[in-house]
Order: sequence, then structure tokens, then C-alpha cells
Amino acid sequence: ILQMKALGLGDLDRFPFVEPPDRRSIRDGMALLHELGALSPSDDALTEVGRQLAQLPVDPRIGRMIIEAQHEGCVRDVLVIAAALSIPDPRERPLDQEEAARAKHARFADEHSDFIGFLNLWRYLSDQRRERSGNQFRRMCRDEFLHYLRIREWQDLVGQLRQIARGLGIQESDQESDPAAIHRALLSGLLSHIGMRDAPDRATSGGAAPPRVARSASRDYLGARNTRFVISPGSTLARRPPEWVVAAELVETSRLFARVAARVDPKDVERQAGHLVVRTYSEPEWDRRRGAVMVRERVTLFGLPLVAGRRVQNPDAAESRELFIRHALVEGDWDTRHHFFHDNRRLLDELTAVEERARRRDLIVDDEELFAFYDRRIPADVVSARHFDSWWKQARRDSPALLTLTREDVLRGDVADEQPDVWADGDVELPVTYRFEPGAADDGVTVHIPLDVLARIGGADFSWQVPALREELVTALIRALPKDIRRNFVPAPDTARAVLERMDPGGEPLLEALQRELHRRSGVLVPLAAFDLDKVPAHLRVTFAIEDAQHDVIAAGKDLGALQAKLAGPAREAVASATGLEREGLRDWPADLDALPQVVDGARGVRGYPAFVDGGNAVAIRVFATPLEQAAAAKPGLRRLIRLTVPSPVKGIAVSRTGRLLGLADLLDDCADAAVDSLIADGKLSALDGAGASRSADSFTRDAFTAVRDQVRGELPSVTQEIADLVERVLGAVQDARLLLRPEPPPAQADAITDMRAQLVELLPGGFVAATGRNRLRDLDRYVRAIARRAEKLPREVEVDRARMLRVQAVQTAFGALVRALPAARAAAPDVQDIRWLIEELRVSLFAQQLGTSRPVSEQRIYRAIDAIAP
Repeated sequence: ILQMKALGLGDLDRFPFVEPPDRRSIRDGMALLHELGALSPSDDALTEVGRQLAQLPVDPRIGRMIIEAQHEGCVRDVLVIAAALSIPDPRERPLDQEEAARAKHARFADEHSDFIGFLNLWRYLSDQRRERSGNQFRRMCRDEFLHYLRIREWQDLVGQLRQIARGLGIQESDQESDPAAIHRALLSGLLSHIGMRDAPDRATSGGAAPPRVARSASRDYLGARNTRFVISPGSTLARRPPEWVVAAELVETSRLFARVAARVDPKDVERQAGHLVVRTYSEPEWDRRRGAVMVRERVTLFGLPLVAGRRVQNPDAAESRELFIRHALVEGDWDTRHHFFHDNRRLLDELTAVEERARRRDLIVDDEELFAFYDRRIPADVVSARHFDSWWKQARRDSPALLTLTREDVLRGDVADEQPDVWADGDVELPVTYRFEPGAADDGVTVHIPLDVLARIGGADFSWQVPALREELVTALIRALPKDIRRNFVPAPDTARAVLERMDPGGEPLLEALQRELHRRSGVLVPLAAFDLDKVPAHLRVTFAIEDAQHDVIAAGKDLGALQAKLAGPAREAVASATGLEREGLRDWPADLDALPQVVDGARGVRGYPAFVDGGNAVAIRVFATPLEQAAAAKPGLRRLIRLTVPSPVKGIAVSRTGRLLGLADLLDDCADAAVDSLIADGKLSALDGAGASRSADSFTRDAFTAVRDQVRGELPSVTQEIADLVERVLGAVQDARLLLRPEPPPAQADAITDMRAQLVELLPGGFVAATGRNRLRDLDRYVRAIARRAEKLPREVEVDRARMLRVQAVQTAFGALVRALPAARAAAPDVQDIRWLIEELRVSLFAQQLGTSRPVSEQRIYRAIDAIAP
């Protein structure tokens, strides 16, 4: 066919000397030549590839591989493979020695390609032929199950193909060939021999590629034009079939088998079959980042889906242009620096705000009119942002205002815009925005309130609404009245206009002013509760949006009082940055601070409570939201500041047994902290009260701190020594108690021993000296000795001990529930912590009555104390 086409004999199917069966063969041959790219798809004329194939006296598929190999730079290796495919397989497998032959041939196998196996065999034979004589080479072939005559034929055919290729100008390369390039060259002649791994559910999946897990369940392949085959058992790919394969031939015996196969990439198949693939496009969508209309592309070859769902730019120019104009220009979904675009968006935003305030949707032209505006001015070949930029670069020089919208282009008529942009509340101006979207939470007017001024904002003025909606609001309030009252004020719109003429906005809440005016007008006194705000349309009630320092909305609603209560804590925290009082890293009284006030008001009315805060190696000043938080931080903060400004008393403290139980340095430091707390708390330091503030003023001054520091410096060593002596007694009692707590107690005593160990841990945590306090250390010694007494009696009173322990645990459970229900600052308050010590006294009264208690105690007393604590 190629030779006759080369002679220009025209339509071969019309020649009278061609018999009908041969005509079918000719049609099949023509189809193959179209597949190989040898014939033009329009008029069946020879292409350049076809002219080259006509000069190659080999099978057209083989010839096409050789031609493509020149482009891929792998002519030398493809000629070897092409010759191997043109002769019977030189590898022999005698039935009686099949396993031995398979083992010998396995040396040349490649796990991804049978074609590469031919190359491996060729290289091996070439090496052996150079090293052996003719007889030795023949014997080697026999021993390794290789057919000597077929190998000679293979070698001769390779030489002939090289000679023919050189005659056509096809040059071999001395460089190593890439296996991927070799397979791309082979693919050019085997496009109808590709296959895709089948999946059991493909018939119900609409032809789309199923998940990889489902596909792996089958070894069948779907081939071109609905064929179905499997890889031949002799192939190296048969054990682990890849997703896509190409085969040198498809042979039908008991079923259709693919012989000499290789793994291929669908991308390579698409590239080689560009003239055969069918491309379909769906789901056009605008891509803002690319500035173009993208579609989902599906690429098939002979019915096999090479690509499914790839996003590419839409090839339909008309559709792309329309979507570009609608999305980029009309809707503004475009990232660009063109001035006209931003001017147009600014104008539309301004006029949209006018619509929102007027609560109308007919003031601005619709999207279709905007589309027509751009459609008349933009040429047909502008289909994406890139095309637009190229065109506009020249067009704006000739007509700079060509695409700039004017108010007349967009606005259908004039409208009054009297709604305010800000709401004045005293000396604070609050931004106001509008939204016209019935059903939305912020439909209507929204006042934006910064968090740091929330506490000082009142609600009376906001009840009057903005002037434009005031008449509608009063009308709605009248209509919301009960029927027996409402009938005195019909028609409601006329009544609303009449009463508003005599009402003074802002002087008092709207409902009170409306009540008074309705009473004056009709003599009917309307109860304030009769105005049902729930029946008033939502857009007529002001929405309050509370914003943080970054102008992000942290809460919103229509009840200002509820928002103020909900955000009381965060609102007070916001004052900290505005007061200028907070400090970090202090080791003495701040040089720039004469006094630390007990209460501070921020610039916009938020109240805060400052205090020194213990930072370990330094002190900070923090502003708290509540007095409780201030009180919890003030004591340890003031203690740390004093410790940093007076000499440490721990070097002169004499300790004997104490250091053997706990770290000596930390323990003595804890004793010094307790000493400072004691000197501040008892009556010796008249300048301070328990919270660390001056009794005679509303602030803690530098002079007061200096007086405290000087008094502490004088008494701290002796008080610290006294506390250390008490702690030594406590730790001695702890050691005695621990010796009585057996490490492996009998099962009957295990719960009691565990309870006593837990009690010791709770009584002596890290920093227990300052936490317990100087005045309670003797009680702590008694509590520990009570544990020892309990441990001594336990073997004799197991059941009695268990009953008493359950009574204590019931009280502890009630106290734990109370602590969890309280804020941290409230839980640390003295009246709450006193209940904890009452529970310890209860333990003494139950387990070691002979030691006595510091005060009367019982379970009922503890429960009453728990009930008396306010959450």
C-alpha cells in the first residue's frame, strides 16, 4: 500500500484487479497506516513518515519504531529490538528442561520490560561472541538454551537494518539510551497494542478509572476497541501486572494473550498518539489565580481513558471570552493592577452601600447590563487575563476611559443617602455599616464597638435607630401591640409619623418616649411590656458587633447589655495595653512609678486592678479584670519584690535533719518566703494590709514600699530561723510517719496506706512552707503526727479505719466539687482554703483524738461552710 501510494495510484479500493477479500485487507492496512501517522487523516495522502516507511522493507510497525528512535536518540537499541521482533524468539524452552531453561534465561529479564530483556540478551551475546571461538560460541548457545541459527539470523537482520537506516539518514548515537526513550519509540508503532488494568466495577463506573485498590483485584487488561487480554505467562510482567502495558503482539489461543510486554506511562502514550486521541472537555470554570477559564479534559485512545479530569485552559474561545468577562470584569473575581478595574469596583461598592442603606435592589444596573458594557468594547480574541493584558496595553493609549464606568452607566436613578456612617456616643464615634439581606443575622444597621470602649457604651440612644428607619421602627412597634391596645392607634403609619414629630431622639429610651407621646395623644397608657420587640422585624433592631484591636468581630448580637456581661472579662483585659502600667523584669520598685493604684480606669472607661506578679527571678506589673484576681497575685508578687531588694537570710540558718529530706537551698528559700508573708500579714507592719496596699490611701506608694522593705530587712533573719526550726520538726514527723507506712501492706490495709501517702503528698507539695504559712506550721506538725498515730493503730482497727476514711472521703468529694465550680482566683480565697484545713482537723478528730484539734470540727460544720461559699 505504501509503495502504491508512493507511486500516486490514488484510491486503492477502486482498482478492478483487487478482489473483495483483499479490499478488506487494504482497508485494515489503511487503518494501520493512519495509526502510524503514515497517511494524512483528511485525504489519505502520504505524510513525511509515510514516505520514510515506504523505503523501509520491514513491517510498518517496526519501521515506525525505527523512525521514532531517531527523535528519541536510541536508534542503536531500537534496531536490535526491532530485529528481535521480526524473527522467532532465539530463546529455547524444551519441555523436558523447561525449568533449567527458565533459570538460564532469567539472567536477561527486566522486571518492567520484556523489550529490555532482548537488549540484555543482545549485549550478553555480543560479549560472548568476542571472547569465544565459533565452536565455543555454538556450544555455549546449546548449553544455555539459545537457538544458534536464530541468533545468527538476528545478527544478520540487525546489520541489514543498520544499513537501511543509514541509507535513509537515520544515525545511531554512541550514548547510553534511556529505557523510557526506548519505550516511547516502541510505542509509536504499537499504539493499538496498549492495555489498561481492568477493574471489576468498571462496568458500573461510567468508564472512569476506578480506585487503585479495586483495579488491583484483576489481571485482565482492556485493550483498544473493547478488546480484553492478559499478559502471557512467559512475560516477566505476568507476576506483578502494571497499570498500563504495551505489547509487541496479541496472540489468541485459549484467550487473547499479550506477548513481549512492557510497563508504560499513559503520558507517553498520549504524546505518541496525539493524532489519534479523542479529547473531550467539561465543567468550565473561572480560575482567578490563572486568570483564565479552565475545563476538565478527558483524553481517550481507542476507547481507553489516558487522562481523566485534567485541568486545562478551555479551548472554546467564545465560551472562554464570555466567562472571562462575567467573572473577571462583571463580578470582579480577578487579581489585577489595571486602574479602570479598581475604579469600577470602588464605584460599584459605593453604590451598593447606597442600596444597602436604602434597602432596595433596583438602583444599580444588573450583571447582564454590565456584561453588555464590556462585551461592546472588548474584541473577540480576548479570552483570558493574558490576552486582555496584551490588548489593553495598546488600547488604553488610544482610549484611556474606554472601560471606565461612570455613575450614569451604573445608577438607574438618583437616591437620597442620608444614613449616617458613624454613631456618636458621648465623645466616642462608632462606625456604622448597613446590610440588606433578610434572614441574615446582621440584616439592617450594625454598630461596630471596639472592645476597649464596650463598658462605657449605653443602650438608650441606640433604641432610636438611624433616622431613615425610625418611622418604620415606630410603626412596627405600634403594630406589635396587643389588639385591644393597638386599635387606639390605627392606622399605625399615620400615628407613627404624628408622634415622631413631637419626640426628641436621644433624650431618653425610645419606648419611654413613645409611651408618653401615645398617652398624650390618646389618653391610653401603654405598658412598656406591651411593646413586643420579638415581633419587630430584625432589620429594625440595631446589631452590635464587638471588635478586637485588629477589627475582627469577637461577638455580635442585638442585646447590648448581654454582650457587655458576656465580654466583661476581655473588655477589662483590653485596658492593660492602654494604661501604660504593665512592666516586665522588675527587681526593685520601678523608677518611673511613684505609686501603684488599686484601681485604674483606661482612656475609654474600662476599669482594671493592677498588682505586682511573681515571675521567679523578677517581678512584673499586671492589670487584672477583677479584685479577686488582683488579690490572688498581690501577695506572692509583693513578697518576691521584697525578697529581691533585701539580703537573703538563708546563709545563716542552722539546719540539721531538714536537708536530708528535701533540697536544702530550696527549702530554706521557701522558709524565707514564709517569713516575708508572715511579717506582712501580722500586725507588725502597719504600712500594709494583707493584699499589699497602703491602708491610708487608694494606692501603694514608693515610700510605703520602702518602709516595708526596711522593716522586713531587720526582722527577716530571726523569723526565717524560727520557721526553719518549725519545718525541721515537721519533716522529722514526716520521716517517722513514712517509716510506719509499709511499702507492701496486706490487702486489707492497702487502701488506708494509699490514703495516708496521698495525704502526705497533699500536705507537703513543692513550696509547702510558704503555702502553709508560719502560723499553721505547728498545725501541720500535728497533722503529720496524726498520720503516724493512725498508721500505728491500723493493724488493730482495719474496719474502724475504713469507716472513718469513707467519712473523710465524702467530705473531700464535696469540697472538690466546690473548688472545680469556682474560678481559680475565687478558689484560692482564704475562706475557701480554710475548708481544706477544716478537713485536716476532721482527720485528727477521727484518727488521733488524743492530739486534739485547734477548733471544734465535724462533718456538718464542713458541709455548712461549703454551702456558705458563693460561686
